[in-house]
Amino acid sequence: MAEISIKFPDGKVQSFAEGTTPADVAESISISLAKKAVAAKYNGELVDYLTPLKGDGDIEIVTKSDADGLAVLRNTTAALLRIALKKEFPAIRLGEVSADDDGFYVDTDKDDQQVSVDELDALAVIVDKLVKDHLDIKRVALSKADALATVKDDQFSTALINAIDGDQVPFLQIGDYQVLSDGAQLVNTKDVKQFKFLSVAGAYWQGKSSNPMLQRIYGTAFYKEADLKADLARRQEARERDHRVIGNQLDLFFVDPKVGAGLPYWMPNGATIRRTIERYIIDKEVANGYQHVYTPVLANLDLYKQSGHWAHYREDMFPPMDMGDGEQLELRPMNCPSHIQIYNHHIRSYRELPLRIAELGMMHRYEKSGALSGLQRVREMTLNDGHTFVAPDQIQDEFKRILKLMVQVYADFDINDYTFRLSYRDPKNTEKYFADDEMWNKAQTMLKGAMDDLGLDYVEAEGEAAFYGPKLDVQTKTALGNEETLSTIQLDFMLPERFDLHYIGADGEEHRPVMIHRGLVSTMERFTAYLTEIYKGAFPTWLAPKQVTIIPVSEEKHGAYADKLAAEMKAANIRVNVDKRGEKMGYLIRDAQTHKIPYTLVVGEQEMANGSVSVRKYGEDDAQSMSSADFMKEILDDIASYSRDGDSTGEESQVEKKLDQD
Repeated sequence: MAEISIKFPDGKVQSFAEGTTPADVAESISISLAKKAVAAKYNGELVDYLTPLKGDGDIEIVTKSDADGLAVLRNTTAALLRIALKKEFPAIRLGEVSADDDGFYVDTDKDDQQVSVDELDALAVIVDKLVKDHLDIKRVALSKADALATVKDDQFSTALINAIDGDQVPFLQIGDYQVLSDGAQLVNTKDVKQFKFLSVAGAYWQGKSSNPMLQRIYGTAFYKEADLKADLARRQEARERDHRVIGNQLDLFFVDPKVGAGLPYWMPNGATIRRTIERYIIDKEVANGYQHVYTPVLANLDLYKQSGHWAHYREDMFPPMDMGDGEQLELRPMNCPSHIQIYNHHIRSYRELPLRIAELGMMHRYEKSGALSGLQRVREMTLNDGHTFVAPDQIQDEFKRILKLMVQVYADFDINDYTFRLSYRDPKNTEKYFADDEMWNKAQTMLKGAMDDLGLDYVEAEGEAAFYGPKLDVQTKTALGNEETLSTIQLDFMLPERFDLHYIGADGEEHRPVMIHRGLVSTMERFTAYLTEIYKGAFPTWLAPKQVTIIPVSEEKHGAYADKLAAEMKAANIRVNVDKRGEKMGYLIRDAQTHKIPYTLVVGEQEMANGSVSVRKYGEDDAQSMSSADFMKEILDDIASYSRDGDSTGEESQVEKKLDQD
């Protein structure tokens, strides 16, 4: 029998008979490894544990504790769900299946009512029976004709089979059941013990909005009960923090499908939060030397051809609008070309540099429907954008200045959980990035040097740069566990070259400026979504859409006193309302807590006589009596300090301290 050479992760090479399985290889290493193993990676491809190996290759045994081992379990659980669906609903049609770090899903379609969340438990019972039967899982190859006959009347499975090259179609034989194969599988159903079918949602067939809407069933699976319980607890916490859920509860925003996905409407409560953020950020930037501008949301397509957006970013841009006279207008995808026009409108002197331009600039991105999510992924957005034009010898100081401002803003919003990422180009990707090795090497070296000089920790990521230059990304996690870029600082030598930007130096000669792009808090949409989730809807007083609600014990007797207090607060720019619905006191107090209003004031006979208020803070059970004057001082101090304990400057973060030491 022919032999093959198998190379192990430690570099050792060993000969085995051709047709040896990963199980044989694992047993040759140790019995304990063989018991834990569930699959293997052979030449980088994840394969079944009992797959006969052909040809020389590199092997990595995959165990239950590996991420790939979890993927194998989830592939098998998804296969069992497909069997359960066919047993429960014989006429159901089955679409795509996917397993990843977050679980798995199976796409389905029925002529009558789609599978509902109420039917998931019944499907789990069927899968439990398949698990308890300890069924062997084997791969079988069907001819394309036989495979198509197996899925007759299912246009989605038919399309998946027709997309497979060749005449052999892989199926799984699980007991008496056959299902279309997808990914590496376990050898027996007995290991599928800890699983949960989670939810259902609509999903377009193959992710295209022009295709039929299917019903997607989401699930997850683990080898250990403790891991499943921890994951379900995490998901519950994520649901409670999901800005889409909270946005509905607190009436912050909505999206109307009749108007279009990804185009949110800001309700008064959400608009108040956004307006507060916008006023804060403008004041902060103006105090730090930025000049705020307004620029058009439309521009001639030639502007984006010159900037390079049309060549490198076209698939994220809306189609141009032909005005009929040869002019083509484009909804802007980024603000930088507009700010370049501001810079270029005058002859600039070295005395003006650094020249800092900022704007809350509206942009549009061509996002597919399947990628849209609440306020986090939208088609129309307003970016807190800024561009600084500097002389080359000003780069280091300006970079540090921007980073320090960014960190101060985070402190005011009580954002502490973030990391830094240096994002470089992928030199092999010549379609995405400008081909100028000298420029890229220079910019990346300067950016890395600036971070090293500051002594800040960071990770490096190739292929994450903007198409015109490298950047520092500030990375955070959403409530759903997804990593998001909250802020960026980008170093750009390319656009000043393409737009032929100059300033007059001290020597009277023309010199080329360097452009630094920066966004302190991302878009208003994404930042509001992020804050909603980290605060769990309980916004700090200075951001809360309603800061105080006043409940008179009796509208007839105490309503006038409540109105007087409210008028005094409104005069001090406190957002307050008087609840005159006449419901029971306990209900009104609970309702204020449900809507996460920072302060609930109850006023009755005693408060009116003493000029006092009974104060209940959000999340606290006990009320405190204090004079109305003392309460005014407390809430105004709360707002002025950005709702942080201690004085309004707060305590410096470790990053701020490093920036100050430099």
